[in-house]
Amino acid sequence: MAGTKQIKTALISVFHKDGLEDLLKKLDEEGVKFLSTGGTQEFIESLGYECRKVEDVTTYPSILGGRVKTLHPKVFGGILARRDNEGDQAQMREYDIPAIDLVIVDLYPFEQTVASGASAEDIIEKIDIGGISLIRAGGKNFKDVVIIPSKAEYPVLLQLLNTKGAKTDLEDRRMFAERAFGVSSHYDTAIHEWFATE
Repeated sequence: MAGTKQIKTALISVFHKDGLEDLLKKLDEEGVKFLSTGGTQEFIESLGYECRKVEDVTTYPSILGGRVKTLHPKVFGGILARRDNEGDQAQMREYDIPAIDLVIVDLYPFEQTVASGASAEDIIEKIDIGGISLIRAGGKNFKDVVIIPSKAEYPVLLQLLNTKGAKTDLEDRRMFAERAFGVSSHYDTAIHEWFATE
């Protein structure tokens, strides 16, 4: 198939950890390396898998009470770099940017937090910044990257892995990108509606 890409490194940054176990098991069997932050990284390691810390890549810790974890050129460069662009590849080598082939995100539960009757302060903290940015970056570079924008897509990816191994075709990645921008659009609409009615 045209545009087949191998998944070698996965960045995983999720709020809800449920449903990840089967995916992690299959990805590990396929030799995929894991990169993650905070609670997700601890969860991955608790299952017995090796997981590189994002802060070891960026040399920055999680700051501002967790508001800034993945927002760094070494992370976004690894997602957005075009694999067939010599200039991008040269800069990846120059700045020691690791290629990220798969991004798995599950956003902060904004709508559920609003529905729970939480305070405005708590609701504001559930506006995901890093996660939504990862989704948009992965979706933009679908020619090279697989973006899984919510746990609803875990079974779809697992089925693909079981069928093809850690390889995806352009059509697969474009499908996930479309779903990713659907998730992004829905999330931003919910935030906009809350601000509009607050």
